[in-house]
Amino acid sequence: MALSGWVCVVTGASRGIGRGIALQLSEAGATVYITGRQEKTLKQTAAQVNERGGNCVPVICDSTKDEDIVGLFEQIKREQNGRLDLLVNNAYAGVQAIFENMGRKFWEVDPSIWDSINNTGLRGHYFFSVYGSRLMVAQGHGMIVTISSMGGLNYLFNVPYGVGKAACDRLAGDMAVELKSRGVASVSLWPGAVQTEMITQLVLEKDEPQGVDSKFKKVFSNGESTELSGRCIVNLAKDKNLMSLTGKVLMTCDLARRYGIKDIDGRDVADYTSLKFFLTQVPYLSWLSPAVPSFLRLPRFMLTLANGRF
Repeated sequence: MALSGWVCVVTGASRGIGRGIALQLSEAGATVYITGRQEKTLKQTAAQVNERGGNCVPVICDSTKDEDIVGLFEQIKREQNGRLDLLVNNAYAGVQAIFENMGRKFWEVDPSIWDSINNTGLRGHYFFSVYGSRLMVAQGHGMIVTISSMGGLNYLFNVPYGVGKAACDRLAGDMAVELKSRGVASVSLWPGAVQTEMITQLVLEKDEPQGVDSKFKKVFSNGESTELSGRCIVNLAKDKNLMSLTGKVLMTCDLARRYGIKDIDGRDVADYTSLKFFLTQVPYLSWLSPAVPSFLRLPRFMLTLANGRF
């Protein structure tokens, strides 16, 4: 019960990564406010979260509605005397739109897809962070985790997705600059390929998912559980050197190695920065991967150099 007494908010926690994070936080003893738009699924998740040992408070909250967000933090002020230790910006509503338009170029798609991908996500994250930071700054400590992805660095899925994820990383980094002197940490977290309910339905359970590359399906078939990100966040929250990480982009595979943790089913966490994994993604080099030790990793500066724009 390492987080006993902590007050946490996880947005978009009815399912997927958000649900997994809420489960792990509750298992660590925290009081977890979870948000979602549908009462039925939200209450189902809350019941599962409560079973883990913490205290779960389900709040119907649409991340695109400013009044819902304000109402959530007013509720926390009343019920927790203004205490907030952790905010996880996870809510996202763009997966369906992404898969419905897989393979189409941005000029071939209705531009409103931008809103489907980035309103609940990027815009909502900013609003949640503003109101959450006000509580954290007042108490002199706290942590904001913004869920992002490799799509913030490399092209992935489509233009609105990549722009949104790059902005999430920048949001976490710029907030860290202004929050650090107040004792509040802000990081961006990149999970690997995660076997969410929707990914399972749209990709893994179909023999030939429309518009989905076979390599993409293979990566997800060996993907992380929805709870691994939560396990990483719990360990990050306990890290006495947390402020040395503020402003950074953190990967679940790196945190798993840092804290010596495995996925909830006992599997090792796939390391997407390892040389072995990189070789498996290059057809004419894949034959080398079995001979390459798993501990050899690509230096982080190579990730940015490969995408240098100057």
